Amino acid sequence: MMLALIPLFPLAGFVVNGIWGRRMPRPVSAAIGIAGPALSFLLSILVFNRCRNSLDPVTANYWTWMAAGQFKIDVAFTADALSCVMLLVVTGVGTLIHIYSVEYMKRDVGFSRYFAYLNLFMFSMLVLVLADNLLVMFVGWEGVGLCSYLLIGFWFHDLKNADAGRKAFIVNRIGDFGFILGILFLLAIFGTVSFPIIDHRASATNPALLAVPALLLFLGACGKSAQIPLHVWLPDAMAGPTPVSALIHAATMVTAGVYMIGRLSVIYLWVPFVTDLIAVVAAATALMAAITACAQSDIKKILAWSTISQLGFMFAGMAALKFQAGIFHVVTHAFFKALLFLGAGAIIHALHGEQDIRKMGGLWRDMKLIFFVVLIGAFALSGFPLSSGFFSKDAILTAVYEQYAVKYPVFWPLWIALLGAAFLTAFYSARLIAVVFLGKRAEPEHGKEEAHDLHLPGWLMMGPLVVLAFLAAFGGVLQHGIGGFLHHGLDGFLSDMGPNWIGHADPEHDAAHALNAGISVVIFVVGFGAGLILYGFKRNLVDDILKHDLTRGVYKAAYNKFYFDEIYRWLVVAPLKTVAAVLWFIVDRLMIDRLFVNGSGWLAYRASRGLKKVHTGVISLAGGAMAAGAAAVLGYLVFRFLIHG
Repeated sequence: MMLALIPLFPLAGFVVNGIWGRRMPRPVSAAIGIAGPALSFLLSILVFNRCRNSLDPVTANYWTWMAAGQFKIDVAFTADALSCVMLLVVTGVGTLIHIYSVEYMKRDVGFSRYFAYLNLFMFSMLVLVLADNLLVMFVGWEGVGLCSYLLIGFWFHDLKNADAGRKAFIVNRIGDFGFILGILFLLAIFGTVSFPIIDHRASATNPALLAVPALLLFLGACGKSAQIPLHVWLPDAMAGPTPVSALIHAATMVTAGVYMIGRLSVIYLWVPFVTDLIAVVAAATALMAAITACAQSDIKKILAWSTISQLGFMFAGMAALKFQAGIFHVVTHAFFKALLFLGAGAIIHALHGEQDIRKMGGLWRDMKLIFFVVLIGAFALSGFPLSSGFFSKDAILTAVYEQYAVKYPVFWPLWIALLGAAFLTAFYSARLIAVVFLGKRAEPEHGKEEAHDLHLPGWLMMGPLVVLAFLAAFGGVLQHGIGGFLHHGLDGFLSDMGPNWIGHADPEHDAAHALNAGISVVIFVVGFGAGLILYGFKRNLVDDILKHDLTRGVYKAAYNKFYFDEIYRWLVVAPLKTVAAVLWFIVDRLMIDRLFVNGSGWLAYRASRGLKKVHTGVISLAGGAMAAGAAAVLGYLVFRFLIHG
């Protein structure tokens, strides 16, 4: 029953706020909204301790969902090492975001509706994490998609926000189609969708059969976790309230794809072609998104592109078969990315909704605590030595180096691409800090002098920021604990991969780790230093650099997000609109409206005009017509009798 209560507490908050929230005082509505994830967090700690002590999964089977012959699907939850780690991240970070939201959204007319949606988001993600089989996971998978649509378009009165919600929903439907097909393929192969049975039978299955479902499931992961080519929805998802962005990026939706790969890691072990493809897509995504982030001016979109890049790192770790490294980066990323988004929210809140970093500057003087916590988040994101991000990113770089750069030299560009993405991450993080907090304050536009009146956040917003700053700074100490815990959860089907799959020490691994750690330090120093110099002290030099044709062309492409939206508009949207216009004009207007609807009406009208001339109202003519008709019928009957006897 304990496992069921973890998602049910947020669900109860959704029901209460959804039905009665508008009738309740806002503090009561907020308390109910916070209580759900907070109680789930406490229960998650208990479940985590139980799994850690017994090293056995905690499973609960509630009822049979569907059954046909020997095929049966149960509504069942499982808490093992992997799901316990994710439970703590989702409920812990989610609770902090709920607390932060109370002050951030206190003047919004949709206050109770906001907390209802946020609780439903938590419920859906917890169902996804706890699911014992693929169909129950799919319920949570679709639930987070629905909630992202509701929350991205939360301020739906603005058409741009509604369009952003629809874009996220539609793009994810493409990935979800692949996810459904992948489930059906696995069902056909194994006769079940239960994770434990799939894990048990996968090693005895022909790997060639697993390639197609592995690819289809990765397509689903590309949609949820914003990898090329289905990444285009995530930057536009910034249309929702900033705490929503923090929840989507740090603790719920975008980590779902990485978690799914980890949950089905036993499948991906046997399909090296698919994992190689995942590594290529991940490295390309990480580098492309990092380049794009360098050219953005909206503070939330910089962080959005940063998330896409970091998700590329996570998938690269999974593709290198170092699943602990990928999952650990999910954990540390949740800390520093939630911190950065909530810090950005505090800045936007203080500046009365301003999001353009070019209109900021010199804010450290008036926002010293916000500056300090955001700086910690930027350091963790950039891989500052001994920060949480340093440990998790170094583990992934080492994994990719060992799996690809050393074993398969043709894949050297993957490792180089990730190093380039790490350098650019440090660069755009320093750019963000320099432009927003250092230098002189930007002059307000005409008529906006009130922008100098800062609306500084209170303790409800600053409290979660301080907690997340602590985790972002020192969360790296969790690496060995999480790695060892996940080792026990995955050992059953990974033991034949050799000692290195969990990062056990050996001379070659130590050398690879030392090499990548040293490179990471150099990358941070050079990248962060270059960003501070160019945007903190030598801003004129940036203009000089962008005067060259090559750099100006790269900057323009990055600013326009490498024209992915335009490509989709011309290759997908425009042809669909053309087909729709043709069908509307030919099928709807000409065939249906004019031929069938208007044509049948015209025929009925003309027929009625003809009959109208016959019905004159003269009794003698009517009687004569009746007699003629009777004579015709009688003549027909006599004729049939004479012919047929």
